[in-house]
Amino acid sequence: MKIICIGRNYADHAKELKNDLPTEPVIFMKPKSAMLLPEKPLYYPEFTKDLHFECEVVVKIEKNGKYVQQKFANKYYSEITLGIDFTARDLQREQQKKGLPWEVAKAFDGSAAVGTFVKLGEGLDVNNLDFQLKLNGETVQDGHTRDMIFKIDNIIEYASKFFTLNIGDLIFTGTPAGVGPVKIDDTLEGYLQGNKVLDVSIK
Repeated sequence: MKIICIGRNYADHAKELKNDLPTEPVIFMKPKSAMLLPEKPLYYPEFTKDLHFECEVVVKIEKNGKYVQQKFANKYYSEITLGIDFTARDLQREQQKKGLPWEVAKAFDGSAAVGTFVKLGEGLDVNNLDFQLKLNGETVQDGHTRDMIFKIDNIIEYASKFFTLNIGDLIFTGTPAGVGPVKIDDTLEGYLQGNKVLDVSIK
């Protein structure tokens, strides 16, 4: 499996990081080893002093596909959850200054926390979902999928032009504004439509 991530997919987040708004999805990848399973802690990496959280809606692919048309994209998933794209912000800035790839800042072991998946069905419209991230009980991110620049079906169409989608692949769909640092002993909780689906502690 692979993890496909979308950057700068919420205008407010792009602005908070002083990035231009994209005209097409910004894609980067994480390897399988980046996945942090539900209820597992993240051990603060020794190579960064500025580890940030980025909460995102995550889609699980359930059919193999290539060149998927947007109108058929909804047939390729039926489960979603929340995830955290952990980012070594200091390393990312260094890489950006040098014009180098982001992998060391974005794709390290445990950098893709994944919550408990829930079935889409009655009352769950991927384009009309509220989600929140709490840090030590305080809400730090409050997002809504209607604010995505590129909707999930559009992302699937675009990504599948470059990469064959395989069963079990995950798509991290981008984060809203409010990203920030974590420290050892912090607890992060993600809520989708008011229901807790994600719980990560920093060790």
